[in-house]
Amino acid sequence: MEKLEIKKEAFAELLEIIETLRSGCPWDRKQTMETLRALTIEEVYELGDAILENDLAEVKKELGDLLMHIVFYAQIGQEQQVFDISDVLHGICEKLKYRHPHIYGGVKVQNAEEVVQNWEQLKLKEKGRKHKVLEGVPQALPALVKAYRIQDKARGAGFDWKQKEEVWEKVKEELEEFEAEVQKADPEKMEEEFGDFLFSVVNAARLYGINPENALEKTNRKFIGRFNYIEESAQREGKTLQDMSLEEMEMLWQEAKQKVSTCHK
Repeated sequence: MEKLEIKKEAFAELLEIIETLRSGCPWDRKQTMETLRALTIEEVYELGDAILENDLAEVKKELGDLLMHIVFYAQIGQEQQVFDISDVLHGICEKLKYRHPHIYGGVKVQNAEEVVQNWEQLKLKEKGRKHKVLEGVPQALPALVKAYRIQDKARGAGFDWKQKEEVWEKVKEELEEFEAEVQKADPEKMEEEFGDFLFSVVNAARLYGINPENALEKTNRKFIGRFNYIEESAQREGKTLQDMSLEEMEMLWQEAKQKVSTCHK
């Protein structure tokens, strides 16, 4: 109980600070939900970076920044007399209890897969019969993340491959269709088929328990680290990348694969 009281006191202090800033600081007083939105998105990405780098000290810091934003939105809601932080907290507590009937009710589940299916079904029930399964996917999500969420929600509704290995035939089919359009040199059709191919690859990643956004970002960072190694090596020799042959760069690339950390910036 002592630790719980410490947590409550810390949260209460944050609430008090935000309320004080809203009444006393010109910048904080000027903010609206709309002006905070872009800043909040930035904070989420900074948290994502810290998680990928496994920098736990930075994760703690970024969680604090994000929590501050949540309290800030709640303070604005309180000033507008539409909701306050207690409404936010009660709402999420009720939702979590409702969507975990295997913990707070009499429902039995065998595994995490059944938990996800129950979650999606309860979510639809919450929002009424007219609500469609995929309406819960935000339109503003980056396309790669959105593809994964679309497929995940479809799976929650029971629309998925019976055996995950079956997805590879679809991947091959989509690649062949893209290659066929490349031969025809139709830009619009090429783009369409390449999109289908990417969608099928994302589906394969999901079925094998890989988050494609995380996987691609790690590859991005790996490429940056190795490419930077090539550029830095060239600079030490008084050259630019344009001065180097492709063979020289390939040799340095192979060196980088042995020396450069995947999280190198």
